[in-house]
Amino acid sequence: MLRFSLSPRLPMYITSLIIPVPEANLEAYRKWAQMSSAFYKEYGCLEIVEAWEDFIPDGKETDFRKAVAAKPGEKIVLTWQIWEDKATFEAAEEKMHHDPRMDAAGAPPFDAGRLILGCFTPLLTMGRD
Repeated sequence: MLRFSLSPRLPMYITSLIIPVPEANLEAYRKWAQMSSAFYKEYGCLEIVEAWEDFIPDGKETDFRKAVAAKPGEKIVLTWQIWEDKATFEAAEEKMHHDPRMDAAGAPPFDAGRLILGCFTPLLTMGRD
């Protein structure tokens, strides 16, 4: 069932990342994403999507690749997480950063210094109930 909503206070909060990942690290990234998604779910994340680059055109001014200073041989991952609300996300972030499993997970299979993080409050939704 499709649902449209223009409510300024939709019951969700979205975090998103744009990540440059070496193409050779696809399987390592998939494993890292599976591990981290289970971790986020434990802390209340409702949904996670991890999307591997399929088509990213070069922009004249800017584009995904330029935004993260992607190097030759790197692919772009777009990921987003849906949380119940901002307060749930912020509480989870605080707890996760004190969870010793964060350090035990090891380094991610990408240069985390070049990822872009953004948090968003929905303006419109269309889709799943």
